[in-house]
Amino acid sequence: MSKKTFPLSKEQLEEIIKKYPTPFHIYDERAIRENIRKLQKAFAWAPRFREQFAVKALPNPRILQVLHEEGAGTDNSSLAELVLSEAAGYKGEEILLTSNDTPADEFQKAIELGAIINLDDISHLDYLEKNAGLPKIICFRYNPGDLIEGNDIIGKPTEAKYGLTRDQLFEAYKMAQEKGVKRFGLHTMVASNERRTEAFVFTAKLMFELAVELKRRLGIHVEFVNIGGGIGIPYRPEEEPVDLEAVGEGIHKLYNEMMVPEGLGDVAMMTESGRAITGPAGWLVSTAIHEKKTYKDYIGLDSCMANLMRPAMYGAYHHITIAGKENEPCNHTYDITGSLCENNDKFAIDRKLPKIDIGDRVIIHDTGAHGSAMGFNYNGKLWCAELLLHEDGSVELIRRAETLDDYFATLKYPGSVM
Repeated sequence: MSKKTFPLSKEQLEEIIKKYPTPFHIYDERAIRENIRKLQKAFAWAPRFREQFAVKALPNPRILQVLHEEGAGTDNSSLAELVLSEAAGYKGEEILLTSNDTPADEFQKAIELGAIINLDDISHLDYLEKNAGLPKIICFRYNPGDLIEGNDIIGKPTEAKYGLTRDQLFEAYKMAQEKGVKRFGLHTMVASNERRTEAFVFTAKLMFELAVELKRRLGIHVEFVNIGGGIGIPYRPEEEPVDLEAVGEGIHKLYNEMMVPEGLGDVAMMTESGRAITGPAGWLVSTAIHEKKTYKDYIGLDSCMANLMRPAMYGAYHHITIAGKENEPCNHTYDITGSLCENNDKFAIDRKLPKIDIGDRVIIHDTGAHGSAMGFNYNGKLWCAELLLHEDGSVELIRRAETLDDYFATLKYPGSVM
């Protein structure tokens, strides 16, 4: 079981709301630090283990600074994310660019930063060389095809746009060798929100097999194996978290059996989790502003799917509690909705909750990854604020709420001042 708690009392929350009106996302610094430390502990056996935090999960430089203090690197998928990493103090090979259909300016920025570049297709090697030059270290993203089943979020590998086939992978490394590249890594990313221990161990097995074959066939001694992210979290209270110790132990056993005898016992290990680090450490705080009774009972919030897209996009479950009513019986059934002009703008459907009154603070759990990050401006909805709850109980504004001036700033029309 995964107990769903909020780190603030109703009274503490009301004091925060006096300064920062709802809606807002709030993140718990203590929980973020604890989550990355658990992952690091599980891989403490590995040479030079590093978590390359997936910036796309929570692209805020203040969060990146916290994670940098804990020894993390970053995994980036765009020019903006590379700049965010740079702004947060990451340097050189702490930065990894893993993108697809990559434009030249992203490659150029990665080269400027001295980042590791992870290529998504064999054709990108020539494009990279032509438009940005070759980096000191390259890895290629492996798509294992039907060897792994995938899941609903990331899709089946055979239908995914990501990565190289096995045959392409060896051809790509050979081409890079011939172009003079001397340093290499190996990468895959095949799961998202996966909670089965055996899935991560099996992925490591596939990658260790590739590392061994690269050495035997091409003489390439990879510097690191990146098994990607995808570590899931228990969104539902009845779900269990991933047993990170079991994952680490299972991969350690394979490493000793497969890598060490081949002279690869110095190969570093990487992960690129996002959700597992910040997901459970975030909450979307909203206020109930309307109650509607038609064919169903609806509670309308001052937030909408522009603030949290996952329930509408994936049908994803996010647990909901009502501040101050955590111990009251869940004897009312509601759809919890936002104001967007889309019928799927619902945070919950037929959810059993305590009676909700207008003005109640509605807490949506596990929004610390792919929450604010997936925000948008449809209907002219504005991005909400992001707050960081420090270990001493103080609160820091790390993204102010977007304003109408922000929304209009990029628009050009007759009568505008642009």
